[in-house]
Amino acid sequence: MAITKRGLVLGAVAVTVSAAAIAGTGLHFFKGQALLQSDDSGQQVADADKDAALQPMSMLSLQSFFNQSPKELVDEVWQIIDRTYVDGTFNQVDWKKVRNDYLKRSYTNNEDAYKAIREMVKKIGDPYTRFMDPQEFRNMKIDTSGELTGVGIQLAADEKTKKLTVISPIEDSPAFTAGILSKDIILKIDGKSTEGMDVNKAVTLIRGAAGTSVKLTILRGTQQIDYAIKRARIEIHAVKSSELPSPQGKVGYIRLVQFSANAPMDMQKAIEKLEKQQVSGYVLDLRGNPGGLLYTSVDIARMWMSKGAIVSTKSRTGEQDKEQANGRSLTNKPLVVLVDGGSASASEILSGALQDNRRAVLIGTKTFGKGLVQSVRQVGKDSGLAVTIAKYYTPSGRDINKQGIVPDVEVQLTENQKKELSTNRDKVGTLEDPQVAKAVGVLGEKIQVFRLQSPRAETKP
Repeated sequence: MAITKRGLVLGAVAVTVSAAAIAGTGLHFFKGQALLQSDDSGQQVADADKDAALQPMSMLSLQSFFNQSPKELVDEVWQIIDRTYVDGTFNQVDWKKVRNDYLKRSYTNNEDAYKAIREMVKKIGDPYTRFMDPQEFRNMKIDTSGELTGVGIQLAADEKTKKLTVISPIEDSPAFTAGILSKDIILKIDGKSTEGMDVNKAVTLIRGAAGTSVKLTILRGTQQIDYAIKRARIEIHAVKSSELPSPQGKVGYIRLVQFSANAPMDMQKAIEKLEKQQVSGYVLDLRGNPGGLLYTSVDIARMWMSKGAIVSTKSRTGEQDKEQANGRSLTNKPLVVLVDGGSASASEILSGALQDNRRAVLIGTKTFGKGLVQSVRQVGKDSGLAVTIAKYYTPSGRDINKQGIVPDVEVQLTENQKKELSTNRDKVGTLEDPQVAKAVGVLGEKIQVFRLQSPRAETKP
């Protein structure tokens, strides 16, 4: 597995509660095998990457493939996990015995096989290794082109509690507007308990046509709250930028909401525009960003870093791949990065690289803590399988899985401040946003030092 391949995706292993189901935390897609989808944004692999993964198949083998029996499907799933799962002990499960147990069964149809496969995969105890039936897999492969239909929630099963947990609502989505927050636990969907519920099942219940409504009962701390949310079409803009005033002159504010396929181009345009406007430094906002395509995080890191390592991955065989800066950064001006508990996976790769290389100061709260890489393959005729195949590490070798990244400067928002920003969205990304205000203050100090060290490095506004 090479992490330079465009098929790799990083997300918070979220499944989106919209028209497209999402996989995440580093997905490596195959074909014959399959297409890729990332976290909630539904990012896709370029056609060239999908075609390159296709392998020639004879008409006889193709016919055999499409006529695969339910038991053969069960065994195919077992074989893929056996070859590629990141933990060679399968989390202390006798995986060969599992195969024997499930191949002794009789299966009359594919539905029997799907149920058995879910049971079998669940025995590993990894919420991010999961089977997708044809409908779920089709949802994952939907090309949303930056537009979703649903409520706009990144959803995952907590690794410890197995509770359905919100990674982050999509900005300006119905869930976001309603007040759903990162770390909220979904207890009920239209009155139905989610206890022991599979993430894909939850998505099926929450997803629906635009204009219809769903009632979510969430647990926030010790408080139980009901939200009636109307589903809608959600247009996603990966990058938003603006100028902010500071005592040191204009600074550039860039908010990245997802690591989609077009995010690097949008990020480049934003930086180049702000450079022409002669900003003195930058605030990069990754709050609530659940991840996306791995190559996007690498490409964007290279826009800010002229040298240094960006990320490395390690499989169960000990193989390690590394990505480096390429000396083509777009700016060397001071940078502050905003993160929070909704900043996951690809966001953590970018922020971890910038922090470890001392390129930026991180401000906010501890990130989500998702450091796993998955592969997604088509199995059988039209089903899918996501398998955790590796871990990724920051340049200094930190394994941030379940740990998250601790910011250099911690700035917590009070419940009242969160409510104020949620209610008045026009304040987010302005000096009325407490974390942004702190970021601009810290950035001002960095700009002063930068000017003293390289007086000719920038043109003062």
